[in-house]
Amino acid sequence: MTIEQELLSFLGANAVLIALAIFVVLCVMLGVRIVPQSEKYVVERFGRLKSVLGPGINLIVPFLDRVAHKVSILERQLPNASQDAITRDNVLVQVETSVFYRILQPERTVYRIRDVDGAIATTVAGIVRAEIGMMELDEVQSNRAEVIHKIKTQVADAVDDWGIEVTRAEILDVNLDKQTRDAMLQQLNAERARRAQVMEAEGKKRAVELAADAELYAAEQTAKARRIAADAEAYATQVVAQAIAENGLEAAQYQVALKQVEALTILGRGEGNRTILLPAAAMDAFGKAFDMLKGRS
Repeated sequence: MTIEQELLSFLGANAVLIALAIFVVLCVMLGVRIVPQSEKYVVERFGRLKSVLGPGINLIVPFLDRVAHKVSILERQLPNASQDAITRDNVLVQVETSVFYRILQPERTVYRIRDVDGAIATTVAGIVRAEIGMMELDEVQSNRAEVIHKIKTQVADAVDDWGIEVTRAEILDVNLDKQTRDAMLQQLNAERARRAQVMEAEGKKRAVELAADAELYAAEQTAKARRIAADAEAYATQVVAQAIAENGLEAAQYQVALKQVEALTILGRGEGNRTILLPAAAMDAFGKAFDMLKGRS
């Protein structure tokens, strides 16, 4: 017998066993599914959802179950999109946004929404227009973090039924038309000029206040000096009065004569004074003063 005849005879005698082995191998191939870490498989049985296979080795029923969808669970980024919006103060702005998301429940995503990216982009556009419409332009520029938080929260609530998690939402840029930019520039320049004038006025006001404080301080010091001088004069008068009370009229005459001598001395110190006029009784006053001094000594 030839080799071909022997092979045909063997196959004929063991056809059932060979068919059974092929069936077993095919069942193993169809029943074992190895799922990558970055994906999840949605399994259907007769067209209905049966299960969701996670990463690793999974077993399904051959010929009854089939992998209908292979869904990536990696984080995705939508293409940057621009939406036109009108602020509360009627300014047209163009807002450029970017959204990151990932699929957490593939069985809800594949059976509830057809175009995930398009649905999220439409939702984001509507929410951005609604949020921008409730704010003025200055608020949009200064409270961007708050706007981003509101957009992310509302988008997350809107796509929750689709089994999707919004991980990040960003406003990349807020663009204005040329006329609005020119108007804002004029407003900015006017505001800078106003601030400069206010600062100049504040400086002048402060200078006036400091000058007034200086004058007040000088007046207080002058008044203080006068009060000290008055106290000293009062003290001297008290001493004189006490001396008069103790020594009688001679003490008063001595004090008067001493004052006359001091006045004449001051008069003689003046520059350019070459002639000194003395009252008629000046010499008598000097004599009485010297007599009193001799008497005291």
